[in-house]
Amino acid sequence: MAGLAKTMGAGAMTNSIEEITESQVLFVIGSNTTEQHPLIGSRVIEAVKNGAKLIVADPRRTYLAERAYIHLCLSPGTDVVLINAMINVIIEDGLFDENFIEKRTEGFEVLKQDVLQWTPERAERITGVKAEDIRRAARIYAGAERAMILYCMGITQHNCSTDNVIALSNLVMLTGNVGRPGTGLCPLRGQNNVQGACDMGALPDVLTGYQKVTDPNVREKFLRAWGAEIPDTPGLTVPEMFKAAEEGIIKAMYIIGENPAVSESHLSHVEKALAGLEFLVVQDIFLTETARFADVVLPACSFAEKDGTFTTTDRRVQRLRKAVEPLGNSKPDWQIIVELAARMGYNMTYKHPSEIMDEIASLTPSYGGISYDRLEGPGIQVPCPHKDHPGTPYLHKDSFARGKGKFIPVKYTPPAEKTDEEYPLVLTTGRVLYHYHTGTMTRKIDFLNKKCPGPFVEINPVDAQKFGISNGDVVYIKSRRGEIKAPARVTEKIKQGVVFVPFHFAEAAANYLTIDVLDPVAKTPQLKACAVNISAGGEKHGDN
Repeated sequence: MAGLAKTMGAGAMTNSIEEITESQVLFVIGSNTTEQHPLIGSRVIEAVKNGAKLIVADPRRTYLAERAYIHLCLSPGTDVVLINAMINVIIEDGLFDENFIEKRTEGFEVLKQDVLQWTPERAERITGVKAEDIRRAARIYAGAERAMILYCMGITQHNCSTDNVIALSNLVMLTGNVGRPGTGLCPLRGQNNVQGACDMGALPDVLTGYQKVTDPNVREKFLRAWGAEIPDTPGLTVPEMFKAAEEGIIKAMYIIGENPAVSESHLSHVEKALAGLEFLVVQDIFLTETARFADVVLPACSFAEKDGTFTTTDRRVQRLRKAVEPLGNSKPDWQIIVELAARMGYNMTYKHPSEIMDEIASLTPSYGGISYDRLEGPGIQVPCPHKDHPGTPYLHKDSFARGKGKFIPVKYTPPAEKTDEEYPLVLTTGRVLYHYHTGTMTRKIDFLNKKCPGPFVEINPVDAQKFGISNGDVVYIKSRRGEIKAPARVTEKIKQGVVFVPFHFAEAAANYLTIDVLDPVAKTPQLKACAVNISAGGEKHGDN
């Protein structure tokens, strides 16, 4: 989001999910789309069947990679090098959109000079991707009339995540692949309402609609609406909160719908922080690993037990309709917050989520035309500034949100932790098709547990032979921060020198291993690359 805001002025998916099938070239990088976002993945497969060429950059040979026209099997954390090399080829071959660059962007000459150093041959030495494959991918992407990039947390969970996104923005603007149907730069959000949560100010430096807390006019507007002073200092991101809690600066936390005791990096530090709090409140639909640290657990409703809205990854505001009454003592999240606020001396007068949406519209320019009576159909894509506005299927049609798109050269920042003799392998983490996030919901479903009953580690056959590991062996995976145990899957689907562990499973939580180094701008942790070793445990999976 920070990278897109810098280059284009808006941190959101530029185009619509339905436009995927209109694209002639799809470049998927840092996303295992068919497992992480299966419905979007089905659109990608449909586009390929319709003749679109698919380029996939991934250290694993995923379902999409197997069906790609070109699979760029890069080393984790080398995305900037790959993208800069593609830009180098496009400029050297004269394949850039000169008219678009001249009319709608700034900073091209600086970028042009900077990427001269990033030849495909130099990129090959760093990424492990053959120079000729980089050239082919660049020429195919630049040669399409309509090309779209899809990316996810394989791009944004690095110590250089903002630079990764900026590099992709450079590639999109260089070729004029933005502001038209079937083009664009499309971040695929990790959960169903990430876009909506960010739009509503669930970030440390903004209120709704990305209105900065440092802006006195913004604070005055919300003061009039809420009757309360708004702090003028940005808060902390989640990793920064846990660091502050561990240091004793933060004394209490209120965690809603999140399970950081499994999902955060460097879990031993997170556990120490949670255990050291003077007071912890957890609000969730199940007793999660995080809730076990709590002093108070507030039972929330599931999606089926409440009314509301979600804003999808392509900015579509959709109605959520209650199907059954809340179970037990559970309540909708908004109602819990209203009742808690009243007990703390601040009275909120909402009687229904539609009233909250009306307030959102009154305070948030991009949601100004949204109301429940307009959401009876398939929903409306924001920005939707007034009640007669039809919504916005794709962004940046005639101009960028910031005026002109800005090319920003980016340097290569290697992963914060290098491999060595003691820790010779790179660990990357991710999801599988059958489970979601920390398994809070999916691991309670028998069918899904039969499909994927527990943790595992993927290892390349060359590495497995080197470390004396056979398929099915229970192995120990160790980093400088922790150790877990899981059965080995020996497979050529993972790049040599890299191992993969899904992060769903608390009994072998991958994040005991990951490093808590942050991107300096977005403050996202480097979850996708750290150094580990692996050793046989002397037992087979299933042994007692």
